[in-house]
Amino acid sequence: MLAEELLRAESLMLNEQDEAARDLLAALAEDAEEYVDKNCPTTDELQWFSFPTLFERLCYRRVEKDPRELRDVGEPLDRLYADLALANVRLGEYDLAAEALKGAVRWNPMECGYRLDLADLFLVDGNVREALGLAYSVFERASEARHLVRAYVIFSDWFARGGNDRASAAALRAACRLDVRDSRLDVALDQAAQTDRDPATLTDEEANEALAAEGLPTGANAEVAICLLMCATDAAAAGDRALATNLTVRARDLVGEPAAMALMRLIHEQDDGSSQGDDGDGA
Repeated sequence: MLAEELLRAESLMLNEQDEAARDLLAALAEDAEEYVDKNCPTTDELQWFSFPTLFERLCYRRVEKDPRELRDVGEPLDRLYADLALANVRLGEYDLAAEALKGAVRWNPMECGYRLDLADLFLVDGNVREALGLAYSVFERASEARHLVRAYVIFSDWFARGGNDRASAAALRAACRLDVRDSRLDVALDQAAQTDRDPATLTDEEANEALAAEGLPTGANAEVAICLLMCATDAAAAGDRALATNLTVRARDLVGEPAAMALMRLIHEQDDGSSQGDDGDGA
């Protein structure tokens, strides 16, 4: 079983046998791709993994079942490639690590952590365009505020390198507003303290203006939060309390408690309005 082999590879890394782990993971990746090619040969069958936004992916799952439960193939594969990337990073093989992370993104395009890890590697390698493109894509896909925080920190670092202290401070202020603890953000704030990049030098309005001038979104992705809450409502109606709770918590973490409550009320008001409208037409 792939999961058992992944545990074995991860155990090797824990015991600092990185080269053995890398060789095992590389062999597993080759075998897994061959299996997928034989058992999932058409583009249509793999399309579920390629939906560009979380909204599209969740809507698809709400109205249609996975035809062959491809998720059971895809999720272990993204973990496989993520582990392979980690082994290569520990061995100093950053180019191979980047290739492995591309595989993780391909098999789970909605896991923003892979995108951000790949962006970090690209920045180290000097591949700025790819790094910033990946970081920007997170604003459309993030279902957790911590991913948005990392994206803002990456842009803050890039602005600072270019001497744009105002935009760098604005990105850090936007990250702070999401109210999520992150070690990278803590380091960035320490480095920016009492300099022109200190987010305290700007008001929220000024920060929003500075980010808008650079083409960056401000605040959390409300569209994603709405989608999460709609799915939570469906899950609750179907009796799946655990899923409903998980989705609601993710929406709350993304936009904050007051906004999540307001969005939930809006969703229920729309549902009630639709029902009342139908009753009126029937009468």
